[in-house]
Amino acid sequence: MGSEFSWTRLPWGIVCCGVTLVALGLTGIARADELNDGPDYFSKQVTWVLLALPVVVASLAVPYRFWKPIGYWLFAASLPLLVVVLFMAKRGGARCWIPLGLFDLQPSEIVKLTFILALAQYLMYRENHRRLTGLIVPFLITLVPLGLILIEPDLGSAMLFVPVLFAMLFAAGARPRHLVCVALLGVALSPVFWMKMSIEQKSRVTALFSQVDGGPNPGGDRWHQHQSKLVMSLGGVWGSESGGETLDDPDAYRLFAAQTDFVFCMVGERWGLVGGLVTLAAYLALFAFGLMIAGATREPFGRLIAVGIVTLLATQTVINTGMTVGLLPVVGITLPLMSYGGSSLLTTAIALGLLMNVGLRPGYEMTPDPFRFE
Repeated sequence: MGSEFSWTRLPWGIVCCGVTLVALGLTGIARADELNDGPDYFSKQVTWVLLALPVVVASLAVPYRFWKPIGYWLFAASLPLLVVVLFMAKRGGARCWIPLGLFDLQPSEIVKLTFILALAQYLMYRENHRRLTGLIVPFLITLVPLGLILIEPDLGSAMLFVPVLFAMLFAAGARPRHLVCVALLGVALSPVFWMKMSIEQKSRVTALFSQVDGGPNPGGDRWHQHQSKLVMSLGGVWGSESGGETLDDPDAYRLFAAQTDFVFCMVGERWGLVGGLVTLAAYLALFAFGLMIAGATREPFGRLIAVGIVTLLATQTVINTGMTVGLLPVVGITLPLMSYGGSSLLTTAIALGLLMNVGLRPGYEMTPDPFRFE
């Protein structure tokens, strides 16, 4: 794995957290298969997990600085996939996948990573983003994939790009007051975004403020969150596996996309409140280890991609868990490492491999101190 590789520097904390989350996700998928009497998603996910192992090793083997000069090219090569997917047949009201026979490719998963690489290549050693006008180019880079993904429409994936952009700009030395000004401008333009949203997207947002806890399911767009909270509550403190509540009514356990978007609910049903807290603790530990890697890395490209990856996974986790417990609108987004799906799992494996790669090779460069400005 190269002369710089050292097992003593391998971020074992990230490895342990990743294994824990994958194992919890498999138990949730298995429970969803059991309750919904559908296809055997568990066996398929085990196959994807086995395929993800060499992907992580490959991401560790190639020094991350190999990608530094080709970040733009990888990003440019991935963007046409977002155009191709627009000509695919709709599935669940959106065009998000390209069928390839043995599996379906979700281009937005690939673009999320190439976007981080391209933005890191652009921001390293630059000082123009210290000015408000210098933020224009990074935002234009972000708007291209953001706009294409919104056309699909895939609101969940689109929501990930802006937090990643802000975090990487901040890590690169952008002035906080400039970022606050841009954020306030976005808030001021929110009525325009609201008018451009589809009826279905607006309905999902308004459903968040008209939730009904307990009683019969209200139906409509409130069905998902009502049902997800009901299923999770059935696990009690220790879960259905350890004396949680069990209902005779099979409809009480029905949950659309239980293996994917709502796998956190299935973990909560199977392992209860304790299982949910262990899951969240594993994610928090994973993000903490990732930020420690970013903080210990003086090489700017490595620090930026570490910050981008941690922000990407953290934002995705917050949105997914937030929508399952009724704190955020249901937008359709997977839970990293836990949800069923090859594209999501393999992309996350590459991301974690890159993150650990930076930790293995923190390095220095014979250049002026990065991220230092007068």
